[in-house]
Amino acid sequence: MTKTMKILRPAFMCFLIMTILCGILYTVAVTGIARLIFPSQADGSIITVTLKDGSQKEYGSAFIAQEFTRPEYLIGRPMGTTNLSPVSSEQKALVQERIQWLQSLDPENTADIPMDLVTASGSGVDPNITPEAAEYQVARIAKEREMGEDDVRAAIKKYTTERFLGFLGEPAVNVLKVNLALDGLL
Repeated sequence: MTKTMKILRPAFMCFLIMTILCGILYTVAVTGIARLIFPSQADGSIITVTLKDGSQKEYGSAFIAQEFTRPEYLIGRPMGTTNLSPVSSEQKALVQERIQWLQSLDPENTADIPMDLVTASGSGVDPNITPEAAEYQVARIAKEREMGEDDVRAAIKKYTTERFLGFLGEPAVNVLKVNLALDGLL
């Protein structure tokens, strides 16, 4: 028994020390530094709006999609992920169903539907769409809100991020921020 304890004691002590170092101290240090240097991002980049009565309301994260389905709003990417092959019959049926839904939402729009409006992102919660997908929806939103198309485009442009450093990534429109701006909250 004492031989077994001599073998297990160093292993247990190593386990205990590494758990304290890596599981507790490191986590507290990294979280504390993040909250000091990047407080908004460390707290989830929550979009908080001050309402007319002075109260504040949280509407969601700038980095996690919110689902909008009403015609007066900018519609984002479909939520949820699938493991379907891009060429599978199930994926084609799903895309066709989304195309029909968008066409029923805006029957006057005969333009080609941008791909990001009918296919989910890898995470399934992408908060952004392409500027082309936003432009596709401008006329419908303007009509539903009884406002000018240029006003809708201005809100879209305001919440469009360009390529990082001018060449990395693609321009993206944050759907939640545009919709909050259209509602007069941002």
